[in-house]
Amino acid sequence: MRGRTRKLALTEGVTAGVLFGTGAIFTRFLKNLDAFSIAFWRLIIASIALAMALFIVGKSFKFNLAKKNLKELFVLSFFLGLHFVFFTSAVKDTTILNATVLVNTTPIFSMFISSFLFKLRPSRLAIVGLAVSFIGVCLIAYAETTTANANAPSESVSPSLKGDLEAVLAALLIAFYLNYGRKIRNQMDMPFTMFPIYVLAAIFAGILGLVAASKTLALPAKSEIILPLAGLGVLPTAIAHTLYFSSLSNLKSFETATMALLEPIGATVLGIVLFQEIPAYPFAFGAVLILLGILFIFKQKN
Repeated sequence: MRGRTRKLALTEGVTAGVLFGTGAIFTRFLKNLDAFSIAFWRLIIASIALAMALFIVGKSFKFNLAKKNLKELFVLSFFLGLHFVFFTSAVKDTTILNATVLVNTTPIFSMFISSFLFKLRPSRLAIVGLAVSFIGVCLIAYAETTTANANAPSESVSPSLKGDLEAVLAALLIAFYLNYGRKIRNQMDMPFTMFPIYVLAAIFAGILGLVAASKTLALPAKSEIILPLAGLGVLPTAIAHTLYFSSLSNLKSFETATMALLEPIGATVLGIVLFQEIPAYPFAFGAVLILLGILFIFKQKN
């Protein structure tokens, strides 16, 4: 881990948070694909992308190191696979407002887990930053929902307790994932850690789909589905999530989770550029609050 600094980790986290915003854009084109299939194929594509990257740079996979940390890799893969399944399902089962706000409680869950299980106490500045950023996320979610209802009120998804619980479970799972992953992040280098995690997480998602929903998980042949799936697997997963996990080297888990709050900003900006969807005025205020809260995290000492 020589040469790594807190500044580099923060840069990785911010980059990941912005790229996470592309996930909502790609998912928009996958309305006819179930949550299990989306989670399975995005992880398979992410695995292939990392394998290709390793091949291009001429690095061989370190099987001995992976075997040594196999237990930890299994646990992390289980958390990640379930997270993708539950969050994708939540987006389909409840409103964007509910899914966005509830899944972005991850930093709060992560802070409690860090404090009570791993004895990593957050500073007052970190708590203030997290709170300010979360309020910003709520404002952006409200702005997005207001815009969506104004443009197409008949297409809005009705809120459901099932979808809300799925979003909360997705947040809780990724919070455990980040806290549990800090140890192995300091033992294995990227992308050697993420390749087996993506592969195993895909297997877990696939098995869950077969058992819980009797899904065959066949790869869709239509280009209008394959292309968004490829984008989902590469940008917000292979690139963004790898950077997200990598930032744990010099950040506490809740600090890394806070960086992901940039996701709605990235998604909204892309929505403006690609779909000419202009958000309601609370978006600007919410974006400022998110950036302000993250600035508090930046100002912390290592």
